[in-house]
Amino acid sequence: MATDLTAPRTTVRPDVASIQRRTLRLLFTTQIIGGIGVTIGVAVGALLAARIAGTAMAGVAQSAGVVGAALLAVPVTRIMARHGRRPGLVLAYATGAVGGVLVVLAAATRWVPLLFLGMLLFGGGTAANLQARYTAVDLAEPARRGRQLSLIVWATTIGAVAAPNFAALADRVTSGWGLPALAGPFAFSAVAFVLAAVVLLGLLRPDPLLTARRLAAADASFAGPPPATDAPATTVAAETPAAVAPVKVRAPRAAGMRAAWSVVRGRPAARLGIAAVAVGHLVMVAVMAMTPVRIGESHADADVLRQVGIVLSLHIAGMYAFSPVVGWLTDRLGRRAVILGGVGLLLAACAVAGTAGHHTPRLSVGLVLLGLGWSGTMVAGSTLLSESVPAGVRPSVQGLSDLIMGLAGAGAAAVSGFVMQFASYPVLTLLAAVAVVPLVALALRPVPTGAPDEEG
Repeated sequence: MATDLTAPRTTVRPDVASIQRRTLRLLFTTQIIGGIGVTIGVAVGALLAARIAGTAMAGVAQSAGVVGAALLAVPVTRIMARHGRRPGLVLAYATGAVGGVLVVLAAATRWVPLLFLGMLLFGGGTAANLQARYTAVDLAEPARRGRQLSLIVWATTIGAVAAPNFAALADRVTSGWGLPALAGPFAFSAVAFVLAAVVLLGLLRPDPLLTARRLAAADASFAGPPPATDAPATTVAAETPAAVAPVKVRAPRAAGMRAAWSVVRGRPAARLGIAAVAVGHLVMVAVMAMTPVRIGESHADADVLRQVGIVLSLHIAGMYAFSPVVGWLTDRLGRRAVILGGVGLLLAACAVAGTAGHHTPRLSVGLVLLGLGWSGTMVAGSTLLSESVPAGVRPSVQGLSDLIMGLAGAGAAAVSGFVMQFASYPVLTLLAAVAVVPLVALALRPVPTGAPDEEG
């Protein structure tokens, strides 16, 4: 986006580069806080659910959080489409905080339905973390979109690494307050979500999405009068610098999932972006979810948790630690090239993990490749999607992507257990590799490039 402040215009343009830098710093900070909140709850969620509802329901409780994050993407992005990123992110974090409180109450009362409701709402923290990556590119220059999106994804690494250390501390501190065991981490998560929401509510000004729309409308007004439309006009100027005059911006006429799908259906690049994010997440979740079970087949109970911790830590490092490099490659080599590279890594991961047997070091290599492949499809796919649709429907399309991704991950987690029980881990990795094939075919098709038509 142009940042030239010397162009002869009757409306003074804000310093977009300065706003973007401030937005990235704020998102980076809240992503760490929110990442801690999400991970500290996930770390003990299955254990708490097993104690309250039984071991058989522990996985279902974890899946409830994934489904909650996917479903919450719908109302959150609808609010963003109308009112900007700030209220949507605040709502998502606030919902996650309510979920954390309900889980604490469920632990105290041992009421299973309340536990599942709490875990469902707890997914709001994940929904906010996911939407933050899109917020990072609203005002990004085209040549830097991949890097700036990946920077926010990378910030999650800090929270994911730090969170397990806070879990034991939170449990010890809250035990003195009369809370049951394993409830403390969720209380800590609720506090973290509230903190992130308060910071965003107070400091995410001007709103990057509203600013991007206002600038696009200003550019369009200088290019010529807009076409006639029955959509109501709204003034977007309350959150912009005082020197900037109000500009009439047409409110999106249809910001729901149906409108988002109609836009995606007509744009091959957007379809590829959503497919890359969803398929990469499906493959990653399917293989990762059953890896602890695979390790448990060959290790004693006293050793299995240590082995699982090492393997999954390496996997998480593959997912997040190298995302800035993936973002740089996305800008340097192109979105589709990095998506295909991510697909290649996912296939290599399935091959290595599926043939590792009970050799834990080789299995660790497979999980690192799995994380790297997920990072490639996530960063490049999200960047391609964001730049392939008009600004007016962009939040809804991004919400549709997160909805599909979340449901794909939840379905993969559920199905992988049955495949593991009735077949084997190598069969699971083979099926995961087969699931990548349609994405390869889609990525190899020519994708039109160019800025999307703002009128859609």
